[in-house]
Amino acid sequence: MKTFNALLVIAVRDLTKLLRDRGRILASLIFPLVFVGVLGNSLNSNLSADVGYSFLTFVYLGVIGQNLFQSTASGLISLIEDRENDFSQSMFIAPVSRYIIILGKIIGESMVATVQLLGIGLMAFIFRIPFTWPQLLGILAVVPLITLLGGAFGVLVMANLSNQKQANQIFPFLIFPQFFLSGVFSPIKELPIYLLVLSRISPMTYAVDLVRSIYYIGNPAYDKVVINSMGTNLMVVLGMAVVMIVAGTLIFVRNERNK
Repeated sequence: MKTFNALLVIAVRDLTKLLRDRGRILASLIFPLVFVGVLGNSLNSNLSADVGYSFLTFVYLGVIGQNLFQSTASGLISLIEDRENDFSQSMFIAPVSRYIIILGKIIGESMVATVQLLGIGLMAFIFRIPFTWPQLLGILAVVPLITLLGGAFGVLVMANLSNQKQANQIFPFLIFPQFFLSGVFSPIKELPIYLLVLSRISPMTYAVDLVRSIYYIGNPAYDKVVINSMGTNLMVVLGMAVVMIVAGTLIFVRNERNK
């Protein structure tokens, strides 16, 4: 019970911070709206007739995976903030497993990303993105896995950074290239070998492809837009998440002890 309470307190703290930060809430709605409304509609008007599927739907699904991954990963910057404010020190001297503390941070940012997803969900009605109940329920079922992967990636990156200035400089460099390498805005079935390698080691690739693999099951466009099977994506997402969260936590805890 003590462990559960600690997990809940840490997680709810991050959700409360979101609800008090109107700027972050607004930004979480504006950027997906721009990506889907402007870029998605533009590509849809010019390319959908040639490729044989709706580019608007393609981009929308990519934005779902990208936003869940990025929001959770970016939220872990608070680890650096907590360290600088000595908040993490007070947490780490508590009689709670360090893995529980890190997991609580990831769950908190996962809750934040899920709340932000509600706004993206409304865009499906605005832009008339077709959804069936199996598609909707299938995507909702993998939301926790995608946010876990994003949080694990964030922990691994933040564990190797010493201050917020480094985080603000380096983290965008690691996130933004994944927008294109993961195929959020364009298909990546065929790429030059150097981009293919970078794409396949990009964690966001599997978050985005997992969402699409669920949506396009049984659709004639499946082979055109989906890289891996749903099962493969699930195994890779889970495997990457476990490896990164264990490695990131070990590094972060070691650095805390060496302060």
